[in-house]
Amino acid sequence: MDDLVFKGARVVDGTGAAPFTADVAVTNGKITEVGTASTARRVIDADGALLTPGFVDIHTHYDGQATWDPVLAPSAWHGVTTAVMGNCGVGFAPAAPDRHDWLIGLMEGVEDIPGSALSEGISWEWETFPEFLDALDRRSYAMDLGTQVPHGAVRAYVMGERGARNEPATPGDIAAMKAIVKQGVAAGALGFSTSRTLTHKAIDGEYVPGTFAAEDELFGIGEALAELGRGVYELAPAGAAGEDVNAPRREIEWMRRLSRATGRPVSFALLQIDAVPDLWRELLELSADADARLFPQVASRPFGMLISLESLHAFGDRPSYREIALLPRGERVRRMRDPEVRARILAETPAEEDVLSAMVRGFPDRLYPLAERDCDYEPEPATSVAARARAAGRDPMELLYDLLLEDDGRNVLMMPLLNYADGSLDPQREMLTHPRAVLGLGDGGAHCGFICDASLPTTMLAHWARDRWRGEKLPLEHVVRMMTRDTARLYGLTDRGVIAPGMKADLNLVDFDNVALHRPEMAYDLPAGGRRLLQRADGYLGTFVSGVQTFADGEHTGELPGSLVRGGAA
Repeated sequence: MDDLVFKGARVVDGTGAAPFTADVAVTNGKITEVGTASTARRVIDADGALLTPGFVDIHTHYDGQATWDPVLAPSAWHGVTTAVMGNCGVGFAPAAPDRHDWLIGLMEGVEDIPGSALSEGISWEWETFPEFLDALDRRSYAMDLGTQVPHGAVRAYVMGERGARNEPATPGDIAAMKAIVKQGVAAGALGFSTSRTLTHKAIDGEYVPGTFAAEDELFGIGEALAELGRGVYELAPAGAAGEDVNAPRREIEWMRRLSRATGRPVSFALLQIDAVPDLWRELLELSADADARLFPQVASRPFGMLISLESLHAFGDRPSYREIALLPRGERVRRMRDPEVRARILAETPAEEDVLSAMVRGFPDRLYPLAERDCDYEPEPATSVAARARAAGRDPMELLYDLLLEDDGRNVLMMPLLNYADGSLDPQREMLTHPRAVLGLGDGGAHCGFICDASLPTTMLAHWARDRWRGEKLPLEHVVRMMTRDTARLYGLTDRGVIAPGMKADLNLVDFDNVALHRPEMAYDLPAGGRRLLQRADGYLGTFVSGVQTFADGEHTGELPGSLVRGGAA
């Protein structure tokens, strides 16, 4: 008798095949039957519901959170059953005993994870990368978790201050870094990561170690993956965020040579930038080299910032606002509604202008309110704050002020900075259908104060496969394949991502008609009361890891069947 049977599910199996109706049986954590199943110890009536493989999110930053939080929200709320962390060259191993605070500052600066939360939450049970893997292996989670060896930590461990300050590496330094990466991947790391974008800085303002690494360093470390015949080489390339529009082509050139030389896949962030809005298309084509294995990581919606009273907004650097900035949200709203306070804040000039607040003020045409439910990440330009203000004959900053106070100050606006150059996601659709593109860039666990993109899987289901009306949708089977088989196979996780006999029983049971995103909200539940943006979803009837139900109707069941995933040959 099987342990579990889903009866009459609408199966989207992860291969890209059209949906079909079938029973799916599970025993001992594996799928045993797809077709007509017999009686089981537990039978779930899945009639009318989608059954998909669990989602494999290859771009997260739970490196610190994984040491204290077994649930790994918000990714776990969006059907993710396997997460890969250690991206963009930042992480917490290897870690010399005198480098803990520096590693925390690096992660805080690059990924906007509160340093106080990391300082209180991380127990530092390791120094080497294999010891870090062993520390993770002693824990249980609501999902499986894999990681990569981060360049920043390796460089600082080998070179000390020289590495932290991005001084050139000597041949001896490179040999030592290669040895550490090889040791980590041999112990089970899924690959190596680095960052070269000028937007990634530590809390002290220094660029991530490795940002300016020369080719001998980049290729020397890559030899570790080549010699083992396993692992992905992941990076945030120079120019990825538009800071240098000439850099991406140069980056593609060396990445192609690296992939050919090592035989390993290279995966890199690809975004549309306003200054050169069609560059992404050229980069996609350059990636399609038959002799190289380049896999651009693309997102499913615009990339930007969330604007609210509890994150970033246009009035944070005004003197009268600063007087009340630390008050509880409700009291702050009450004070801001006072006509005298309102007039004063709107009229003031900042004594010292904050760059981000000024950016919000400068682009009211890029500010879009998000609904409390069914958030629209492809809003029409006519719904922006600037357009609404023009239609009403109002000043856009006055309108923004009032919008921030709605719902007792819980209102949130989206400010797209990338992937929305022409106010449409048509370019994103083209990226999502390119044969080399993989879904990524959700950044689960990171950018806690301004971004909440760990919900990208739900956007894929609700927006791309069902609701999109401003252009073509994507077939449901394509959407599911991108989040399951494609991402799993890139990282050599060939035991999951497809619903077939013998595969790992990581599954999502989904009420497709009712999948919806809620508006992001700020929580203060990290260690030391650290803040983070969270986003809930409707429509996930059940999530299962190795056949064990971890979530029911969006709530954690208390089960923790997930564990560290150690890599093998890919």
